[in-house]
Amino acid sequence: MTATVATSLFWIVLVAAAAPLIARALPHRLLPEVVLLLVAGIAIGPFGLGLAVAGSEIELLNELGLGLLFLLAGYELDKTELTGRGGRRAMYTWLLCLGLAFGVVAALNAAGLHLAEIAVAIALTSTALGTLLPILKDRGLTTTRVGKAVLNHGAFGELGPVVAMAILLGARGAFASLLVLAVFALVAVIVGMLPTRLLREGTRLLDLVRGGADSTGQTTMRLTMLLLVSLVTVAAVFDLDVILGAFAAGFILRRLIPDGDHRLESKLEGLGFGFLIPIFFVVSGMAIEVHSVVENPLALLVFLALLIVVRGVPVFLSARFDKREERFSTSGSAQLALYSTTGLPIIVAVTGVAVTAGQMSNASASILVAAGAITVFVLPLIASIVAGRSKSDEPADS
Repeated sequence: MTATVATSLFWIVLVAAAAPLIARALPHRLLPEVVLLLVAGIAIGPFGLGLAVAGSEIELLNELGLGLLFLLAGYELDKTELTGRGGRRAMYTWLLCLGLAFGVVAALNAAGLHLAEIAVAIALTSTALGTLLPILKDRGLTTTRVGKAVLNHGAFGELGPVVAMAILLGARGAFASLLVLAVFALVAVIVGMLPTRLLREGTRLLDLVRGGADSTGQTTMRLTMLLLVSLVTVAAVFDLDVILGAFAAGFILRRLIPDGDHRLESKLEGLGFGFLIPIFFVVSGMAIEVHSVVENPLALLVFLALLIVVRGVPVFLSARFDKREERFSTSGSAQLALYSTTGLPIIVAVTGVAVTAGQMSNASASILVAAGAITVFVLPLIASIVAGRSKSDEPADS
Protein backbone atom coordinates (compact mmCIF):
# COMPACT_ATOMS: atom_id res chain seq x y z
CA MET A 1 0.00 0.00 0.00
CA THR A 2 1.38 3.40 -1.01
CA ALA A 3 1.75 5.77 1.91
CA THR A 4 -0.44 8.87 1.64
CA VAL A 5 -0.45 12.03 3.74
CA ALA A 6 -3.30 10.69 5.86
CA THR A 7 -1.78 7.25 6.44
CA SER A 8 1.67 8.74 7.06
CA LEU A 9 0.29 11.12 9.67
CA PHE A 10 -1.65 8.26 11.28
CA TRP A 11 1.47 6.12 11.72
CA ILE A 12 3.53 9.06 12.94
CA VAL A 13 0.93 10.05 15.53
CA LEU A 14 0.41 6.42 16.54
CA VAL A 15 4.07 5.86 17.39
CA ALA A 16 4.20 9.29 19.03
CA ALA A 17 1.35 8.26 21.34
CA ALA A 18 2.88 4.85 22.07
CA ALA A 19 6.43 6.10 22.81
CA PRO A 20 5.84 7.69 26.26
CA LEU A 21 3.80 4.67 27.38
CA ILE A 22 6.60 2.29 26.38
CA ALA A 23 9.25 4.54 27.91
CA ARG A 24 7.41 4.58 31.24
CA ALA A 25 6.82 0.81 31.16
CA LEU A 26 10.52 -0.01 30.79
CA PRO A 27 12.43 -0.77 34.02
CA HIS A 28 14.00 2.35 35.53
CA ARG A 29 12.92 4.29 32.42
CA LEU A 30 16.35 3.65 30.93
CA LEU A 31 15.39 4.61 27.37
CA PRO A 32 14.35 8.25 26.86
CA GLU A 33 11.19 8.80 24.87
CA VAL A 34 13.21 10.66 22.23
CA VAL A 35 15.13 7.45 21.49
CA LEU A 36 11.94 5.50 20.92
CA LEU A 37 10.59 8.20 18.61
CA LEU A 38 13.74 8.11 16.46
CA VAL A 39 13.77 4.31 16.30
CA ALA A 40 10.06 4.28 15.43
CA GLY A 41 10.73 6.82 12.68
CA ILE A 42 13.37 4.54 11.18
CA ALA A 43 10.95 1.58 11.38
CA ILE A 44 7.94 3.21 9.71
CA GLY A 45 9.91 5.41 7.29
CA PRO A 46 10.82 4.89 3.62
CA PHE A 47 14.06 3.09 4.57
CA GLY A 48 12.17 0.76 6.92
CA LEU A 49 8.66 -0.63 6.44
CA GLY A 50 7.61 2.20 4.15
CA LEU A 51 4.44 2.95 6.11
CA ALA A 52 5.04 6.71 6.15
CA VAL A 53 6.66 9.29 3.90
CA ALA A 54 7.57 12.90 4.63
CA GLY A 55 5.72 14.86 1.96
CA SER A 56 5.32 18.63 1.97
CA GLU A 57 2.40 18.51 4.43
CA ILE A 58 4.30 16.38 6.93
CA GLU A 59 7.40 18.54 6.43
CA LEU A 60 5.37 21.61 7.42
CA LEU A 61 4.38 19.95 10.70
CA ASN A 62 8.00 18.87 11.09
CA GLU A 63 9.21 22.47 10.71
CA LEU A 64 6.64 23.70 13.24
CA GLY A 65 7.78 21.01 15.68
CA LEU A 66 11.40 22.04 15.20
CA GLY A 67 10.41 25.68 15.72
CA LEU A 68 8.56 24.99 18.98
CA LEU A 69 11.40 22.78 20.19
CA PHE A 70 13.90 25.61 19.80
CA LEU A 71 11.48 28.25 21.10
CA LEU A 72 11.16 26.25 24.33
CA ALA A 73 14.93 25.75 24.42
CA GLY A 74 15.52 29.50 24.04
CA TYR A 75 12.84 30.19 26.66
CA GLU A 76 14.64 27.98 29.21
CA LEU A 77 17.86 29.98 28.98
CA ASP A 78 18.74 32.25 31.88
CA LYS A 79 20.36 35.47 30.67
CA THR A 80 22.33 35.86 33.90
CA GLU A 81 23.68 32.31 33.48
CA LEU A 82 24.75 32.95 29.88
CA THR A 83 26.49 36.24 30.68
CA GLY A 84 27.95 34.93 33.92
CA ARG A 85 31.14 32.98 34.42
CA GLY A 86 29.55 29.64 33.52
CA GLY A 87 28.17 31.04 30.29
CA ARG A 88 31.50 32.58 29.29
CA ARG A 89 33.25 29.29 30.02
CA ALA A 90 30.72 27.49 27.83
CA MET A 91 31.37 29.97 25.00
CA TYR A 92 35.14 29.59 25.24
CA THR A 93 34.76 25.82 25.34
CA TRP A 94 32.66 25.86 22.17
CA LEU A 95 35.23 28.02 20.38
CA LEU A 96 37.92 25.54 21.44
CA CYS A 97 35.75 22.71 20.09
CA LEU A 98 35.36 24.52 16.76
CA GLY A 99 39.11 25.03 16.39
CA LEU A 100 39.76 21.41 17.34
CA ALA A 101 37.11 20.24 14.86
CA PHE A 102 38.71 22.10 11.94
CA GLY A 103 42.13 20.74 12.92
CA VAL A 104 40.92 17.13 13.15
CA VAL A 105 38.96 17.25 9.88
CA ALA A 106 41.89 18.88 8.05
CA ALA A 107 44.20 16.14 9.36
CA LEU A 108 41.79 13.42 8.17
CA ASN A 109 41.58 15.03 4.74
CA ALA A 110 45.38 15.17 4.56
CA ALA A 111 45.43 11.46 5.42
CA GLY A 112 43.18 10.72 2.45
CA LEU A 113 39.80 10.49 4.23
CA HIS A 114 38.02 13.22 2.28
CA LEU A 115 35.18 14.93 4.13
CA ALA A 116 33.10 18.04 3.64
CA GLU A 117 35.45 19.93 5.95
CA ILE A 118 33.34 22.91 6.99
CA ALA A 119 30.04 21.03 7.33
CA VAL A 120 31.53 18.14 9.30
CA ALA A 121 33.56 20.45 11.55
CA ILE A 122 30.47 22.51 12.44
CA ALA A 123 28.39 19.38 13.04
CA LEU A 124 31.00 17.99 15.45
CA THR A 125 30.65 21.00 17.76
CA SER A 126 26.88 20.84 18.23
CA THR A 127 24.83 20.06 21.30
CA ALA A 128 21.18 19.05 20.96
CA LEU A 129 19.76 21.37 23.62
CA GLY A 130 16.25 21.09 22.19
CA THR A 131 16.53 17.30 22.17
CA LEU A 132 17.95 17.26 25.70
CA LEU A 133 15.30 19.55 27.15
CA PRO A 134 12.57 16.89 27.53
CA ILE A 135 15.15 14.44 28.90
CA LEU A 136 16.42 16.94 31.47
CA LYS A 137 12.86 17.84 32.47
CA ASP A 138 11.86 14.19 32.87
CA ARG A 139 14.91 13.58 35.07
CA GLY A 140 14.42 16.72 37.14
CA LEU A 141 17.85 18.10 36.21
CA THR A 142 16.99 21.59 34.98
CA THR A 143 17.52 23.11 38.45
CA THR A 144 20.75 21.24 39.28
CA ARG A 145 24.32 22.43 38.70
CA VAL A 146 24.73 19.83 35.98
CA GLY A 147 21.43 20.81 34.36
CA LYS A 148 22.23 24.52 34.36
CA ALA A 149 25.68 23.83 32.93
CA VAL A 150 24.12 21.65 30.22
CA LEU A 151 21.81 24.55 29.32
CA ASN A 152 24.81 26.89 29.05
CA HIS A 153 26.89 24.52 26.91
CA GLY A 154 23.78 23.59 24.93
CA ALA A 155 22.97 27.24 24.18
CA PHE A 156 26.38 27.84 22.59
CA GLY A 157 26.39 24.32 21.12
CA GLU A 158 23.25 25.20 19.17
CA LEU A 159 23.58 28.93 18.54
CA GLY A 160 27.28 28.74 17.64
CA PRO A 161 26.89 26.11 14.88
CA VAL A 162 23.87 27.92 13.43
CA VAL A 163 25.83 31.18 13.19
CA ALA A 164 28.90 29.35 11.83
CA MET A 165 26.69 27.59 9.30
CA ALA A 166 25.21 30.90 8.12
CA ILE A 167 28.67 32.48 7.72
CA LEU A 168 30.75 29.59 6.41
CA LEU A 169 28.23 27.61 4.36
CA GLY A 170 26.25 30.53 2.95
CA ALA A 171 26.40 31.29 -0.78
CA ARG A 172 26.88 35.02 -0.16
CA GLY A 173 30.41 34.88 1.25
CA ALA A 174 31.53 35.43 4.84
CA PHE A 175 31.37 39.25 4.89
CA ALA A 176 27.93 39.46 3.29
CA SER A 177 26.68 36.71 5.60
CA LEU A 178 27.89 38.67 8.63
CA LEU A 179 25.96 41.71 7.42
CA VAL A 180 22.83 39.60 6.96
CA LEU A 181 23.21 38.18 10.49
CA ALA A 182 23.61 41.71 11.86
CA VAL A 183 20.43 42.82 10.09
CA PHE A 184 18.58 39.76 11.40
CA ALA A 185 19.76 40.52 14.94
CA LEU A 186 18.55 44.12 14.56
CA VAL A 187 15.14 42.95 13.32
CA ALA A 188 14.92 40.47 16.22
CA VAL A 189 15.66 43.26 18.71
CA ILE A 190 12.97 45.48 17.15
CA VAL A 191 10.47 42.60 17.21
CA GLY A 192 11.35 42.02 20.86
CA MET A 193 10.85 45.69 21.76
CA LEU A 194 7.43 46.06 20.15
CA PRO A 195 5.47 43.97 22.69
CA THR A 196 7.21 45.79 25.56
CA ARG A 197 6.02 49.15 24.22
CA LEU A 198 2.55 48.01 23.14
CA LEU A 199 1.76 45.95 26.24
CA ARG A 200 2.79 48.39 28.95
CA GLU A 201 1.23 47.93 32.35
CA GLY A 202 -2.14 49.66 32.59
CA THR A 203 -2.80 49.89 28.85
CA ARG A 204 -6.10 48.81 27.31
CA LEU A 205 -4.33 46.38 24.96
CA LEU A 206 -2.66 44.56 27.86
CA ASP A 207 -6.04 44.19 29.60
CA LEU A 208 -7.50 42.71 26.39
CA VAL A 209 -4.62 40.24 26.05
CA ARG A 210 -4.86 39.12 29.70
CA GLY A 211 -8.63 38.91 29.53
CA GLY A 212 -8.53 36.56 26.55
CA ALA A 213 -5.62 34.42 27.74
CA ASP A 214 -7.81 31.61 29.08
CA SER A 215 -10.81 32.07 26.79
CA THR A 216 -11.39 30.61 23.34
CA GLY A 217 -9.34 33.54 22.06
CA GLN A 218 -6.15 32.15 23.70
CA THR A 219 -4.55 35.54 23.14
CA THR A 220 -1.18 34.83 24.79
CA MET A 221 -0.75 31.59 22.84
CA ARG A 222 -1.66 33.24 19.54
CA LEU A 223 0.72 36.13 20.15
CA THR A 224 3.48 33.68 21.08
CA MET A 225 2.92 31.74 17.87
CA LEU A 226 2.94 35.05 15.97
CA LEU A 227 6.32 35.84 17.52
CA LEU A 228 7.64 32.41 16.53
CA VAL A 229 6.33 32.49 12.98
CA SER A 230 7.46 36.10 12.48
CA LEU A 231 11.07 35.42 13.41
CA VAL A 232 11.16 32.11 11.54
CA THR A 233 9.85 33.97 8.48
CA VAL A 234 12.47 36.70 8.88
CA ALA A 235 15.17 34.00 9.09
CA ALA A 236 13.80 32.35 5.94
CA VAL A 237 13.70 35.69 4.08
CA PHE A 238 17.37 36.22 4.95
CA ASP A 239 18.11 32.64 3.88
CA LEU A 240 19.08 31.66 7.42
CA ASP A 241 18.13 28.43 9.17
CA VAL A 242 14.74 28.47 10.88
CA ILE A 243 16.45 27.28 14.07
CA LEU A 244 17.96 30.74 14.50
CA GLY A 245 14.56 32.44 14.29
CA ALA A 246 12.92 29.97 16.68
CA PHE A 247 15.76 30.22 19.18
CA ALA A 248 15.55 34.03 19.08
CA ALA A 249 11.77 33.86 19.60
CA GLY A 250 12.18 31.78 22.76
CA PHE A 251 14.89 34.06 24.10
CA ILE A 252 12.73 37.14 23.46
CA LEU A 253 9.70 35.49 25.07
CA ARG A 254 11.69 34.87 28.25
CA ARG A 255 12.79 38.53 28.30
CA LEU A 256 9.14 39.62 27.96
CA ILE A 257 8.06 37.48 30.93
CA PRO A 258 11.21 37.15 33.07
CA ASP A 259 9.29 35.65 35.99
CA GLY A 260 7.62 33.08 33.76
CA ASP A 261 3.96 32.33 33.12
CA HIS A 262 2.93 28.86 34.24
CA ARG A 263 -0.30 28.83 32.25
CA LEU A 264 1.39 29.89 29.00
CA GLU A 265 4.26 27.45 29.56
CA SER A 266 1.78 24.62 30.15
CA LYS A 267 -0.05 25.41 26.91
CA LEU A 268 3.17 25.66 24.89
CA GLU A 269 4.43 22.36 26.25
CA GLY A 270 1.05 20.77 25.58
CA LEU A 271 1.08 21.85 21.94
CA GLY A 272 4.80 21.17 21.53
CA PHE A 273 5.48 17.94 23.43
CA GLY A 274 1.91 16.72 22.95
CA PHE A 275 1.86 16.90 19.16
CA LEU A 276 4.38 18.85 17.06
CA ILE A 277 7.73 18.01 18.70
CA PRO A 278 7.21 14.21 18.58
CA ILE A 279 6.48 14.59 14.85
CA PHE A 280 9.88 16.27 14.42
CA PHE A 281 11.72 13.39 16.11
CA VAL A 282 9.82 10.70 14.20
CA VAL A 283 10.42 12.45 10.87
CA SER A 284 14.12 12.82 11.76
CA GLY A 285 14.30 9.06 12.19
CA MET A 286 12.49 8.52 8.89
CA ALA A 287 15.26 10.44 7.05
CA ILE A 288 18.05 8.05 8.06
CA GLU A 289 19.18 5.79 5.18
CA VAL A 290 19.67 2.57 7.10
CA HIS A 291 21.40 0.74 4.23
CA SER A 292 24.06 3.46 3.93
CA VAL A 293 24.79 3.16 7.63
CA VAL A 294 24.90 -0.65 7.58
CA GLU A 295 27.25 -0.67 4.59
CA ASN A 296 29.69 1.75 6.26
CA PRO A 297 30.02 0.76 9.93
CA LEU A 298 33.61 2.04 10.12
CA ALA A 299 32.58 5.52 8.98
CA LEU A 300 29.82 5.51 11.61
CA LEU A 301 32.31 4.60 14.35
CA VAL A 302 34.71 7.31 13.13
CA PHE A 303 32.00 9.97 13.30
CA LEU A 304 30.96 8.81 16.77
CA ALA A 305 34.56 8.92 17.99
CA LEU A 306 35.02 12.40 16.51
CA LEU A 307 31.90 13.68 18.27
CA ILE A 308 33.21 12.43 21.61
CA VAL A 309 36.77 13.71 21.08
CA VAL A 310 35.84 17.11 19.64
CA ARG A 311 32.87 17.99 21.85
CA GLY A 312 32.89 15.69 24.87
CA VAL A 313 36.52 15.84 25.94
CA PRO A 314 36.86 19.67 26.00
CA VAL A 315 33.59 20.00 27.96
CA PHE A 316 34.76 17.38 30.47
CA LEU A 317 38.12 19.10 30.95
CA SER A 318 36.58 22.57 31.30
CA ALA A 319 34.25 21.30 34.02
CA ARG A 320 36.78 19.13 35.82
CA PHE A 321 39.67 21.57 35.98
CA ASP A 322 37.88 24.80 36.78
CA LYS A 323 38.53 26.84 39.92
CA ARG A 324 38.35 24.61 42.99
CA GLU A 325 35.21 26.21 44.43
CA GLU A 326 33.31 25.83 41.14
CA ARG A 327 34.84 22.56 39.99
CA PHE A 328 32.53 19.66 39.14
CA SER A 329 33.16 16.19 40.50
CA THR A 330 34.35 13.51 38.10
CA SER A 331 30.80 12.15 37.99
CA GLY A 332 29.30 15.59 37.34
CA SER A 333 31.91 16.39 34.68
CA ALA A 334 31.23 13.08 32.93
CA GLN A 335 27.48 13.71 32.94
CA LEU A 336 27.97 17.22 31.58
CA ALA A 337 30.28 15.95 28.82
CA LEU A 338 27.91 13.14 27.86
CA TYR A 339 24.87 15.40 27.68
CA SER A 340 26.82 18.09 25.80
CA THR A 341 27.97 15.57 23.17
CA THR A 342 24.38 14.60 22.42
CA GLY A 343 23.58 16.01 18.99
CA LEU A 344 20.98 15.65 16.26
CA PRO A 345 18.93 18.68 15.09
CA ILE A 346 21.98 20.78 14.19
CA ILE A 347 23.60 17.79 12.51
CA VAL A 348 20.44 17.33 10.43
CA ALA A 349 20.46 21.03 9.51
CA VAL A 350 24.18 21.21 8.64
CA THR A 351 24.19 18.04 6.55
CA GLY A 352 21.02 19.20 4.76
CA VAL A 353 22.71 22.45 3.74
CA ALA A 354 25.87 20.58 2.67
CA VAL A 355 23.90 18.08 0.56
CA THR A 356 21.94 20.88 -1.12
CA ALA A 357 25.19 22.70 -1.90
CA GLY A 358 26.69 19.53 -3.38
CA GLN A 359 29.42 19.36 -0.72
CA MET A 360 28.22 16.08 0.80
CA SER A 361 26.52 12.93 -0.49
CA ASN A 362 23.21 11.65 0.90
CA ALA A 363 25.02 8.53 2.12
CA SER A 364 27.60 10.51 4.11
CA ALA A 365 24.88 12.77 5.49
CA SER A 366 22.87 9.72 6.61
CA ILE A 367 25.90 8.26 8.39
CA LEU A 368 26.57 11.52 10.21
CA VAL A 369 22.89 11.90 11.15
CA ALA A 370 22.88 8.27 12.34
CA ALA A 371 25.91 9.04 14.52
CA GLY A 372 24.01 11.98 15.99
CA ALA A 373 20.98 9.77 16.56
CA ILE A 374 23.13 7.20 18.35
CA THR A 375 24.40 9.90 20.70
CA VAL A 376 20.77 10.58 21.58
CA PHE A 377 20.19 6.84 22.00
CA VAL A 378 23.21 6.11 24.16
CA LEU A 379 24.83 9.12 25.85
CA PRO A 380 21.90 10.30 28.05
CA LEU A 381 21.49 6.66 29.12
CA ILE A 382 25.15 6.45 30.12
CA ALA A 383 24.86 9.82 31.86
CA SER A 384 21.98 8.50 33.98
CA ILE A 385 24.05 5.44 34.90
CA VAL A 386 27.13 7.41 35.98
CA ALA A 387 25.01 9.91 37.92
CA GLY A 388 25.86 9.60 41.60
CA ARG A 389 24.96 11.39 44.77
CA SER A 390 27.52 14.10 44.14
CA LYS A 391 27.45 17.76 44.97
CA SER A 392 26.73 18.60 41.33
CA ASP A 393 23.43 16.78 41.54
CA GLU A 394 22.08 18.92 44.37
CA PRO A 395 19.60 21.67 43.41
CA ALA A 396 21.38 24.87 42.43
CA ASP A 397 20.94 27.99 44.49
CA SER A 398 18.33 30.29 43.08
